[in-house]
Amino acid sequence: MSPDDALKYARKEIENAPQIKEDPDLYSPLFKNVSSFKRSYELMERILKVYIYRDGKRPIFHTPELSGIYASEGWFMKLMEENRRFVTQEPQKAHLFYLPYSSRRLQTALYVPDSHDLNPLSIYLRDYVNWIAGKYPFWNRTRGTDHFLVACHDWGPYTTTAHEELCENTIKALCNADTSEGIFIKGRDVSLPETIIRNPKKPLRYIGSGRLVSQRYILAFFAGNIHGRVRPVLLKYWDGKDPDMHIYGPLPARVSRRMTYIQHMKSSKYCICPMGYEVNSPRIVEAIYYECVPVIIADNFVLPFEEVLDWSAFSVVVPEKDIPNLKRILLGIPLRRYLKMHTCVKMLQKHFLWHPRPVKYDLFYMILHSIWFNRINQVQIEKEQ
Repeated sequence: MSPDDALKYARKEIENAPQIKEDPDLYSPLFKNVSSFKRSYELMERILKVYIYRDGKRPIFHTPELSGIYASEGWFMKLMEENRRFVTQEPQKAHLFYLPYSSRRLQTALYVPDSHDLNPLSIYLRDYVNWIAGKYPFWNRTRGTDHFLVACHDWGPYTTTAHEELCENTIKALCNADTSEGIFIKGRDVSLPETIIRNPKKPLRYIGSGRLVSQRYILAFFAGNIHGRVRPVLLKYWDGKDPDMHIYGPLPARVSRRMTYIQHMKSSKYCICPMGYEVNSPRIVEAIYYECVPVIIADNFVLPFEEVLDWSAFSVVVPEKDIPNLKRILLGIPLRRYLKMHTCVKMLQKHFLWHPRPVKYDLFYMILHSIWFNRINQVQIEKEQ
């Protein structure tokens, strides 16, 4: 089949996916429709081909950054460029075209500190897209709708704004998945999980080993820098106000000497994940790693893999206006529901892990699947005559 026909075939197959009740590799309560997800994933494995543009100067292109809070874009780039299953050297066979740039590298290379001017970043990416559009026929054939990028820096969305088709048509996997700014489009773009990698050689080293529910004696925990619109309000209402609510700015030395940040997460029922400067936060994935139910406070934030995951099964989303009622909201969750959410968080972990060699259903594959899934949903199937 041609790439277009293959996408139409996949969409029909997903819409008519056979119903499954149990699967040894998938925990169905995590998903909106586990049958559709499984069929879509199977088709991705069988059909998908990705062409990666070789164009682009290092270090902005083809140079993944594998540590720190922006590591998601780097790990995806590394694993995508190393992949043999999905990558094709024959662009005419490709269903998707990858623009292998790093928003973090772009920022460090071109941003002038304290200038508050992001234009050089967006112009650089605009010129790159114009270059490949002039050199190859693939961009102009679809106006970029079958192209995608992966960017985890807060400024990732803004690097696309100088090129209309890049901003409006391309599938953008972004950590800063904020629908209020008109750049991230729900249903087309993908919310990229923000993951902190401390040791690139051992990305799983500082992960896991949560405690039993009976050992989680703290109702809710947050510690972090105070910036953005939400965190000052969180501290105003809860810092030092209630012994059940362990809410801090940066974790005080007197507290961390008795219990570290990670120990707090392992000892808490709920981990508060407020937005910072932008809507995304690495605390969401940290909470999942330590089996702490995430409480997400960030209006207009599209949650990672929302197209397939049912976030109500393993998290609590609190509107910013309800911060004064935070404790009442958490105490209002019945124990039976909390136990189900805690189980779901444990079962969810495998979908948010980076491996040096990708493992089925892990974070690399979940990101790629969401890009594939959203591309399929753009395809219009002709009505039968």
